Amino acid sequence: MDGGNQSVVSEFILWGLAHSQNVQLLLFMMFLVLYLLIVSGNIIILVLITTDPHLHSPMYFLLANLSFVDMWLSSITTPKMISDFLRENKTISFAGCMSQVFFAHCIAAGEMVLLVAMAYDRYVAICKPLHYFTIMNLKRCTALVLTSWITGFIHGISYIVVTVRLPFCGPNEIDSFFCDMPLVIKLACMDSHDLHTLMNADCGVVAVTCFILLLISYTYILITVRQSSKAGASKALSTCSAHITVVMIFFVPCIFIYVWPLNITWLDKFFAVFYSVFTPLLNPAIYTLRNREMKNAMKRLKYFLSYDKKLN
Repeated sequence: MDGGNQSVVSEFILWGLAHSQNVQLLLFMMFLVLYLLIVSGNIIILVLITTDPHLHSPMYFLLANLSFVDMWLSSITTPKMISDFLRENKTISFAGCMSQVFFAHCIAAGEMVLLVAMAYDRYVAICKPLHYFTIMNLKRCTALVLTSWITGFIHGISYIVVTVRLPFCGPNEIDSFFCDMPLVIKLACMDSHDLHTLMNADCGVVAVTCFILLLISYTYILITVRQSSKAGASKALSTCSAHITVVMIFFVPCIFIYVWPLNITWLDKFFAVFYSVFTPLLNPAIYTLRNREMKNAMKRLKYFLSYDKKLN
């Protein structure tokens, strides 16, 4: 770590997802459409929850924050990846690379904690329904969201403080579409085995702790649901199944990249694309297509827009 000032690398070269020009053009069009869907889908959720009084509840307050985080999670790497499909030289500055490392881990850790907060919200709603609005008041909801951001910031800053001081003197090529932490560490001009293990442990503390808390929350929920009425159980299971689906599609790729790495290049790239592109895309679809209140809110918004258009 004392050699941090010996860094002479001013930029990094990204290998991207493919080398064929035709394949890159196809990927450009595909990911451009996906990114536009991510942004538009999450903005629609934010607008619906903000403007529709029927959605002014703790669950949708947390969902709005999840949509906001998802937009940031995707925007850290996807625009750069899309533009690189049209470039022969896929380079990123040292500062840009370090920014990707920081924000990727900051936002991802924040989303993990936010998913735990959403599980806690469902636990209170199903296991303690009579006290739900007392427990999940605005003050507590705001505190849960702030906790997710603070946790994410601390996690991201702990990574960047270590990474920015590493001695980088070449090579400077990264076999990925963004500056992924494990790949950046490998480029340091030092024995990075111990540092790599430490970083995995750091990420594991956040990911595994959140995952265990999620399992505990949903276990309590499922036990309670089994003892409740069929009508209430059906609605609870419908809501919780959407949450559990989101949890699985977000945590599984992260665990296999950072906590329990398989060290298979193409698989790491697939997982990285999955949690940075497909997870933010699937979240709006899961929470809108499987949620009756969100569907009704979309119908009300559509009716309002069409009615306003007729008046004009």
